[in-house]
Amino acid sequence: MSVSPAAAPRLILGSASPRRRDLLAQLGVAANDIRPPEIDETPGKSELPRPYCARMALEKAQAVNADADDIVLAADTTVALGRRILGKPADAGEAAQFLRALSGRRHRVITAVALRRGGRVWRRDVLSYVRMKRLSEEELTGYLATGDWRGKAGGYGIQGPAGAFIPWLSGSFTGVVGLPLAETAGLLQAAGYPLWRGAT
Repeated sequence: MSVSPAAAPRLILGSASPRRRDLLAQLGVAANDIRPPEIDETPGKSELPRPYCARMALEKAQAVNADADDIVLAADTTVALGRRILGKPADAGEAAQFLRALSGRRHRVITAVALRRGGRVWRRDVLSYVRMKRLSEEELTGYLATGDWRGKAGGYGIQGPAGAFIPWLSGSFTGVVGLPLAETAGLLQAAGYPLWRGAT
């Protein structure tokens, strides 16, 4: 039995990320509203990257004001080098520090997704492994000059110019970008949001 578009619940995206909006569009999904929450994203003392990322996604989903039948979608992407969490760099200097640390090494990218509808919550987190080539100073300087590092965990975005620095990835490409589509589609369907509503 098909679900009419009118019966679909409202979807609230708890993120200001244009990348997440673009990824949702690949599923034929457009949020009814965008409400990025204001939360404290400081990692706890000795908090490990994967639990930190899952906690951030859940706290974001819970912080968004929504009606009981609305579906709130929130996510968090964390770059981890060992036990170290590399968040969004405050400035170009910190971005350079992050990229020098990642240069020539393998690291992990975790994206956690949390959906909330009324009192129910659905959650998934996806772990990917990424290797960055060894960067020359010219490559580092050139990339920093693009400004693409702004607002990106670890100081880079694989879908932009820094894609040239990533020769190997194991896991979810869309997860590294910021929203793992296979897992997000499953969560949306579990929460009662019909995908591909325009299909016959």
